[in-house]
Amino acid sequence: MKIKPLSDRIIVKPAEAEEKTASGLIIPDTAKEKPMKGEIIAVGPGKTTDDGKSIKMELKVGDKVLYGKYSGTEVTVDGEEYLIMRESDVYAII
Repeated sequence: MKIKPLSDRIIVKPAEAEEKTASGLIIPDTAKEKPMKGEIIAVGPGKTTDDGKSIKMELKVGDKVLYGKYSGTEVTVDGEEYLIMRESDVYAII
């Protein structure tokens, strides 16, 4: 990957938006919800405190995570969509 996060930031590849409802109805592009889960592609080295101590990241590459609907910053690298967000923006590992 050509992008490497710094500090306590992570790179997430969002999951694909649902194409159909549970009952089989097809959802049009204009009505699709923004996904709130994805897979971690890269992690930064961790946060450094004011007194110089390093706080290790709890998340690792390959973790599938849940995050806030409007969390992170959307970026496109080599035609792929990613989110850059802080580790604290992640709610849970699934």
